[in-house]
Amino acid sequence: MDKKILTRMGDGERLWLSESDVKTDIEDGTADAAKRANIPVLNENEKKQLFDIIADPARIVSVNPGEEVIVTDDGCSMSFYSGQDGGGVGIPMSRMQAVLTYERASGGDTTSIGHSDYSFKPVKPIINFEKNDYYNISMVSTAPLFYGAQPNMGLYFQPDGPCPNPSELLPAGKIAEALQAQEDAADHLTRDLVYVGKKMAEVGCEGLNLDTSGSAGDADFLAALRAVKTLKQSIPDLPIVMGASGEFIIGMHGDVTYQNQRLAGLYPHEQAMVVSDAGADVFGLAIGTNTTASVAWNLSRTVTFLKEAAATSPIPVHANVGMGVCGIPMMEQTPIDSVTRVSKALVQIGKADGL
Repeated sequence: MDKKILTRMGDGERLWLSESDVKTDIEDGTADAAKRANIPVLNENEKKQLFDIIADPARIVSVNPGEEVIVTDDGCSMSFYSGQDGGGVGIPMSRMQAVLTYERASGGDTTSIGHSDYSFKPVKPIINFEKNDYYNISMVSTAPLFYGAQPNMGLYFQPDGPCPNPSELLPAGKIAEALQAQEDAADHLTRDLVYVGKKMAEVGCEGLNLDTSGSAGDADFLAALRAVKTLKQSIPDLPIVMGASGEFIIGMHGDVTYQNQRLAGLYPHEQAMVVSDAGADVFGLAIGTNTTASVAWNLSRTVTFLKEAAATSPIPVHANVGMGVCGIPMMEQTPIDSVTRVSKALVQIGKADGL
């Protein structure tokens, strides 16, 4: 009789699956990723390792001693004082207190702050306040302190921004106008990313995090690449983490290129190359979780994408391990059983340089 394994679905539902079902999901997951990105599937030994991690009866699992990796973050300290809808617990504390608690009580390898909207556009008009907070926190913290946010090119479209909205132009058949609007928005975004990056560097910024690049499509990703290149040319010692927003770059524009490389449709191993070419120091891989599939299926796909990216990337690859990303169930409070299994598999099988 098939032994039952307690696991989860991509939406966090706990369920018992048979060993054969888990193995089938692992097979199907790696095959799906390999077919989409034209990369190798996991080998038999890797699939067995993944099965053993998922089937481990312990509630919490961990990597083997000596295989620990660095953990960067995109505002983890915000979880202390933000609301539950943002994955937080709403404790009444300041940003400085949150950073110090995360660093000293939780043992964070790195720490970070960012605007509560977590986008760069709202930071520009209040940059002096952000510089002041960053400086004060950096003076009392020990771990590297990043300043981060999302490029979020969508904020540059009407009614929030200056550019016409492609989502209104495209249904009206105004294709050329929609493409131009994205190119104009990308120019605005690039300037703001560079502006904020340079201003933060004035107070000794220890690292800049461009989180979820490409969320508004290939022009969004292009703007981030251009900003990274410009910042690195003027401030070469400023460490920059550039994270993606999905397993492939969405072709909302379709024709934008970076150094003659068409961005639409690039998968993680290809994303890592252009991010490295732009001058970023770390590439953040992001694979969306399918809420209707099991953790085994989602994790098998993620590890397949990651393994190829880590093997070919010239710079370190940090897998995004959070709500609905890289095999973690889509829940505000992510379950520790899934988080630790995902983390162990990404490091030991996917060979992530960090999380």
